[in-house]
Formats: sequence, structure tokens, C-alpha cells
Amino acid sequence: LHRVDRRQRQMCIRDSSLHAQTKEKTYKVLAACGQCQFSMNNSEGCDLAIQIAGKHYWVKGSEMSDHGDEHAEDGMCKAIRKAKVIGKLENDTINVSEFTLLKK
Repeated sequence: LHRVDRRQRQMCIRDSSLHAQTKEKTYKVLAACGQCQFSMNNSEGCDLAIQIAGKHYWVKGSEMSDHGDEHAEDGMCKAIRKAKVIGKLENDTINVSEFTLLKK
């Protein structure tokens, strides 16, 4: 029988909780150009961003051009749109595996 001491058990619990925090989640969000609509700073220009509970995140894994002309009347630079995303939050970004604009 292999005995695990208390310290090893605590490390296992801590490691498993870290993995739980990095699982992808589904979010209903507001999506737009971070610079044009959310007043976020980005030296590279216009980029896709989302808002969750009043906080803004840059999007990795999807581009504004993936969702139509960003300068059209309902484009990301001119309008804030509703979206459903699946991804992981990491600091000021969300790494998405799915990004779907919802109908108005």
C-alpha cells in the first residue's frame, strides 16, 4: 500500500483546482472593436474584444473580419453586438474555441 503524506495530498488538491480554473466556459457577452467601442488601448489598432460583467477582454482565436465587414453599419467598429463564446479567460484576454454572433 502506498501512503501519501499530508503535503503530497495538499499539492494534489491544489493542482486539480488549477486545472478546474482553466477549463473552457460558455459566456453570453457583448462583442465589438475594443478600441472603437470599448475605449481599450491597443497599439496595433482595431481588434476584437468582449465585455463580461462590465470588464473588457481582448479575443484570441477569432478576428473581427471573421464576422463580416467591421466597418459596415452593424460591423464591430460601429456597433456593439451580442455573442456567445466558449473559451478560457486569462488575464486581459479570452482564448476562444467558438465565437458566434447572436441575432439582434
